[in-house]
Amino acid sequence: MAAVRIQQKVQQQEQHVQRAPKKKQKRGVRWTLGEKIVFVAFVAFALYSSIMIVSNQFTIYHMNKEVQQLQATIQEQEKQNRDLYVQVQELSTYERILAKAKELGLTLNENNVKVVQD
Repeated sequence: MAAVRIQQKVQQQEQHVQRAPKKKQKRGVRWTLGEKIVFVAFVAFALYSSIMIVSNQFTIYHMNKEVQQLQATIQEQEKQNRDLYVQVQELSTYERILAKAKELGLTLNENNVKVVQD
């Protein structure tokens, strides 16, 4: 009986060895035509969107640069205007005008002076 059992175990082991799972052939992912179209459309949309984002960011950067340059130009012009205004105020003082008139040989006639107020 022991010999029969040993023989049965050997046969079962041989069957297990013979029944070793066959390797399944790997099939690639099979996509339908509709899935391919959707995938290509998604990739095209993603590419288009990324290009548009980069393009818009470049445009924004360029505009910001121009705005900063214009602001610098405006500030410089305002500074020049303030300096010129101060210079006009200094040159239009009564004492300076009187000195310049005397230098040119003019005399002050009190009877012809009219006071003008702003």
